[in-house]
Amino acid sequence: MQDQFIKYIKAKTSDNASFADEIATVLDIGYDAAYRRINLKTNLSLEEAVKLAKHYNISLNKLFEVGSQNTIVADLSPPIHDMASFEIWLRQSINNISALKKIKNAEFIYSSKDIPLFHTLTDSILTRYKMYVWLKDLNTEMAKSKISFDDWMKTIPESILNSAFELGEIYKHTNITELWSDNTVNGSLQQVLYYFEAGLVSKDLALRICDDIHEVINHVEKQTIDQSIGGQDNNNKFMLYKCDLHMLTNTIMVITPYGKLFFAPFTVLSYFKIDDKETCNMMHEFLKKQMSNSKLLATSGEKDRTLFFKKVHQKISIAKERINMEDKMTYL
Repeated sequence: MQDQFIKYIKAKTSDNASFADEIATVLDIGYDAAYRRINLKTNLSLEEAVKLAKHYNISLNKLFEVGSQNTIVADLSPPIHDMASFEIWLRQSINNISALKKIKNAEFIYSSKDIPLFHTLTDSILTRYKMYVWLKDLNTEMAKSKISFDDWMKTIPESILNSAFELGEIYKHTNITELWSDNTVNGSLQQVLYYFEAGLVSKDLALRICDDIHEVINHVEKQTIDQSIGGQDNNNKFMLYKCDLHMLTNTIMVITPYGKLFFAPFTVLSYFKIDDKETCNMMHEFLKKQMSNSKLLATSGEKDRTLFFKKVHQKISIAKERINMEDKMTYL
C-alpha cells in the first residue's frame, strides 16, 4: 500500500530529482528519514500519510483504498453555532466549488427538496431571511431569543453578505441541471408563515419575502425556457426536470472532466462532501434514473411547463393571502 501511495505522490510532483527533499519538507523530517520512507525501509505513520495526502490534495479514499470494503471517508462541513461560524461555513463552501469557474464543461446536478440554495443567495430580503431561519435552527442562543427578523436583519455583517453573494455567483458559471417537484417551494413558504404567525416577522417584510420568492420562480422559469443561465457572455446550460416519482433530498453533485463529487445534507446546512469514485458513480447513476423518470420542462411542452410554474406561483399567492388575513387558518 505504501509503495503505491509513494508512486502516486511521485507522479504528482514536477521534479523527481528533489522528491526526497520535498517529502522531508512536508513531513518536517531529515533527508535520510524521508529517503527511508520513499524506499519503504521505514513505514509511514498515519499522521505522516494524512499530511502528505493533504499537501498533495489526495483523497483519503484513494489513500486508504477503502471503497472496495463498503467503507468511505467523507469530509464534514464546518459546524454552525453562531454568526462567525456561519461565515466560516460560507467560506469553506466557496473553497469547495470556486475552482469550477475555471473548468470548462463543469456541471451541477441539484436534487431540490427545497428551492436550491444558490437561488437564494442574492442581494434580497429573501437571502437575509434565509440566514435568519438557518441561525434560528442552529444557534441555541438565537433560538431562545425573541429577536425579530426585522431587528436582526440590521445586524448582519457586510462580510457575511458578501460571502453569500460570492457563493451564489459561482453557480452561474457552470452548466446546471435541477430536479424539482410540486413541493419544492413549500418549505420556504412554510418558514415565512411560521415566523410571521409567531410575531417574529412583520407583515410588510413577510410579503416582501414572498415577492422575492415570486422573482426567484420567474427567473427559474425564464432560464428553463431559454435552457440557459442567461446573462451577457454566459453560454452555460440550464435544465429543469419535474420529478413526480422520488422524494428529492437537496443533494448537490458536481461533475467535471476530471471527476465527480457530491454534497449530501444531513442537517439544516451541514453536509458530507464525498469524492469516492464508486460512490459518486452510484449517485450519478441514481440521479440519471431520476431524470429519466421526470419531465424535462424545456421540451415536455408549453402546457406542462406553464401548469408547473402556475401552480408554484399560486402557492406563493395563497401564502400572501394568508399573511393578509387577520384570522389564521391551516396552510394547505
